[in-house]
Amino acid sequence: MLRLPNDGPIQGPPLAGMLAGNGVPAIVLAIADALPPLAARLAAGRLHGDPEAVVGMNDSGDRQKALDVAAHDHMIAALRTAGVRSVLSEEAEEVIDLNPGGAFDVAIDPIDGSGSIGVGAPLGMLFSILPAAPEGFLRTGRAVVAAGYASFGHSIDFGWSTGQGVHVATLHDRVFHVSRRDLRLKPAASTIAYNASNERHWPDGLQAWARDLRAGRDGPRGRDFNMRWLAAAVGELHRILLKGGAFLYPADARPGYENGRLRLIYECVPIAFLMEQAGGAASDGQDPILDRQPVGLHDMTPLIFGATEEVAAVQSALANKG
Repeated sequence: MLRLPNDGPIQGPPLAGMLAGNGVPAIVLAIADALPPLAARLAAGRLHGDPEAVVGMNDSGDRQKALDVAAHDHMIAALRTAGVRSVLSEEAEEVIDLNPGGAFDVAIDPIDGSGSIGVGAPLGMLFSILPAAPEGFLRTGRAVVAAGYASFGHSIDFGWSTGQGVHVATLHDRVFHVSRRDLRLKPAASTIAYNASNERHWPDGLQAWARDLRAGRDGPRGRDFNMRWLAAAVGELHRILLKGGAFLYPADARPGYENGRLRLIYECVPIAFLMEQAGGAASDGQDPILDRQPVGLHDMTPLIFGATEEVAAVQSALANKG
């Protein structure tokens, strides 16, 4: 194995040491334990078959790829064993009942960024955990007690929070080792992530914000910004947690995008929970994501998250109708 001059023994303790106990920690650990086989299949690409093969459509009208469905089935099996009461997944139209006496429910996006399956781009997973309640998943994100993500890149990273800060573990020899603790975002962003091809569909105020951003130190912002766009919310989340910055996927004028395009319950709420735990913010352009009341299981929403100052600047731009 290639070694660097400063390489030494494994630095971080095993993840299981931080997630001992029953209930929420056990569910978070069960999700982490289910990731190595999924990561291995992602890494194998087309060697065993085509992970990009379209096998159906999900409730939002997106094409389901073979790996989407396989990841869904794999995670459902893991959550059933972990004693979860019910699961809401992007890949299932209705809630899936697992263990009637379970104390917790899980909302999950088994593979985030699946449009990039097969090309080596970042992929991920998002989840949140809620106490079992008669309302099921139609609650605001303030009911969430834990959330996390997996980032499948050149390293396999697992980020999570049980309400006491955000921590990250990295996979090595099929064991997750805690590599970063108590991540905190700076309030200002220097790197911004958005799909610039959609700018022309944005409200005027937000288009003005983008122009000012690109003008850098020569414009009204008085400083330069870097631009990134990975086309996978988990990839942006992971990078922003580690390096800072902000992300936006606002609503726009295109048919089907008037209410945003990301799913509230199993994509945006986990991100928002992690952002707030790390000292950042997550908004729909007006209000905190965690305050939004879902009406349907697969509701969509605009999403702006990251450094608090930039999230506030985007909200101000959206409020400017001129």
